[in-house]
Amino acid sequence: MEIAVQLGKNSYNITILRGALARADAYMKLNRKVLIVTDSGVPAAYAETVASRCSAPVIVTIPQGESSKSLQNFEMLCRAMLQNGFTRTDCVVAVGGGVVGDLAGFVAASFMRGIDFYNIPTTVLSQVDSSVGGKVAVDLDNIKNCVGAFHQPKAVLIDPEVLSTLPARQIANGLAEAVKMAVTFDENLLTLFETEDYLSCIDEIVASSLRIKAAVVQADEKESGLRRVLNFGHTIGHGIESAAGLDSLYHGECVALGMLPMCSDALRPRVKSVLEKLGLPTACDADPAVVWEAISHDKKLSGDTITVVYAPKAGDFELRSMPIADLKETVWTFFGKKG
Repeated sequence: MEIAVQLGKNSYNITILRGALARADAYMKLNRKVLIVTDSGVPAAYAETVASRCSAPVIVTIPQGESSKSLQNFEMLCRAMLQNGFTRTDCVVAVGGGVVGDLAGFVAASFMRGIDFYNIPTTVLSQVDSSVGGKVAVDLDNIKNCVGAFHQPKAVLIDPEVLSTLPARQIANGLAEAVKMAVTFDENLLTLFETEDYLSCIDEIVASSLRIKAAVVQADEKESGLRRVLNFGHTIGHGIESAAGLDSLYHGECVALGMLPMCSDALRPRVKSVLEKLGLPTACDADPAVVWEAISHDKKLSGDTITVVYAPKAGDFELRSMPIADLKETVWTFFGKKG
C-alpha cells in the first residue's frame, strides 16, 4: 500500500508493506554513502538488513531513550559524517522510533545545509505519526523539540512485521497517537478501538492514521493552521513529559494524559475508556508546578494566550485561544491541586 504526501517539490510516498525492510533499496536511493542511525532498543538486525542494501553504509547506534535526542548526539553524528567523507549527494536513514527519526532528520536537515533523509520507523508511535511530516528536532534543557527544523523525508518505509518485537507498553505508547487522530478527525477509528482487538487491526490502524496525517500535512506543511490540530494532547502532555523526566513516562503515555483535560465532559469518559483498554495511564502524580514551568516554554504561547486543541465530540476539534491563566488552572485541576 502506498500513501502519497503531495507537497510539490517535497512530495514523497509512504510505503506500507510487510517484508519491505529487506527490499529497502527498491524504495530508496541507497547506492551512495548512507548514514544509518538506530538505537540500542532496536534489534540490530534491522539496521544491518538496511545496510546490506546500501553500497557504502555507516551504522551509528545511539542509546535508547528520549535523552539521546540531544545536541551532543547531533554533533556526534555530524562529525561521523565528516570523518567518513559524506557530501551533499549522500543521505541519512533513520531505523528506529521517534527519537531516532527526529535526531537523524535534524542531522540531515543541517549537514551541508540539507541532504536527503529517509525514515524507516520501527515503533507504532513513529509508524502512525512522527515519521511523516518533516518535523525534526532535538531537546534542550529538558524541553522537548525546542531546537529543530522542517525537513521532509524523501520516502517513508513502513514494515508492520517489525512491530512483532515490541513489548506491550511500547505498542500502547504508539497507539496513543492513533487515538489522538481518531478523537479529532475520525470517529470510525475511535469506534474500532472500542469494539475490536487492536492488535489484530494494527495494519488498518497504521494506514488510517497515516491517511489523516498525510492529508493534514498536505494542507498545512509548516504548521500555520490545520496542522496544529495534531498537537492535541501535546501541550499538557509535553509538560508532563518534562516534569516526569524524559525517560520516565513514554511520549504517548504523556499525550494520553494530556488529551483528557482537552476533551468535553461528554467525550472524556469515552476517551478514558479507550485509553484504559490500551493500558495507557489516565492519571499521574507529576508536580503541577513543574508541568506548568515546561508548558510556559511552549512554542504556541503568544502574549498572555495560548492556542490549544479542544475536542467537543468524537471526530471533531476546535482551535481555542485560551488565556494562560485558564490553562494554568486546568493543569492544577487535572492534578488534583489548586494554586
